Amino acid sequence: MKQNFCQSCAMPMGAGDEMYGTEADGSKNEDYCKYCYDQGAFTFDGDMDEMIEICVPHMVAANEKLTADDARNMMREIFPHLKRWQA
Repeated sequence: MKQNFCQSCAMPMGAGDEMYGTEADGSKNEDYCKYCYDQGAFTFDGDMDEMIEICVPHMVAANEKLTADDARNMMREIFPHLKRWQA
């Protein structure tokens, strides 16, 4: 089974659709998580570097062996390939 990742913050979205964001009509959006995309709009209006800084503490909390610098460096490699951050 293919794992979906949010195309804004790279968070794994799990097997079901409960983590999916929603469109304005209430339908699920499979590209973005509910924290990044709600009712047809992004919930955060900053740039990619700002998003990375928001995500660092969450990633470190979820991975005790990961340092903030390691998390930041990983995201700097991954984020440019996500749909939201592609030029």
